Amino acid sequence: MASLVSRQGRQLQRYSSNGRRLVVGCIPYKLSTNSTCSDDLHSAVEVLVISSQKGHGVMFPKGGWETDETKKQAALREALEEAGVQGNVERRLGKWKYKSRRHDSLHEGIMFPMNVTEELVQWPEMDVRERRWVTVAEAREKCEHIWMREALERLVRRLENSSRN
Repeated sequence: MASLVSRQGRQLQRYSSNGRRLVVGCIPYKLSTNSTCSDDLHSAVEVLVISSQKGHGVMFPKGGWETDETKKQAALREALEEAGVQGNVERRLGKWKYKSRRHDSLHEGIMFPMNVTEELVQWPEMDVRERRWVTVAEAREKCEHIWMREALERLVRRLENSSRN
């Protein structure tokens, strides 16, 4: 059983050589078993979005990459803590620089796709976040973070390419 407590504090937080906080996240997704045609990929893919703790739109799970974990372990931890899902973290989608909304500083964000294998009934941040499966189109529309929308586009292209092969 996974821990039902979120990590707190920034004692183990990693920073870049420029002093930017390193953030790792993932796009939890699942494919409908009814559709395999690449033309129908947009309706076959669902992504899991979570509410912001501050209530400003939706986003994908993300948080600080800590010194005692790999990037993929951090992505798995964030998905568990914030969205209550587990799965297989796949090859990195990319790396982005973005401005923090809370602090006047730049962060470096690394995003991975995560093919969800399990959705937990209880998870650490269930009292402060809502989670919801949405279509790719709805995630594009509702996600306020440009860099997360770019990561979503890379995931869609990757899934389209793999469905053609």
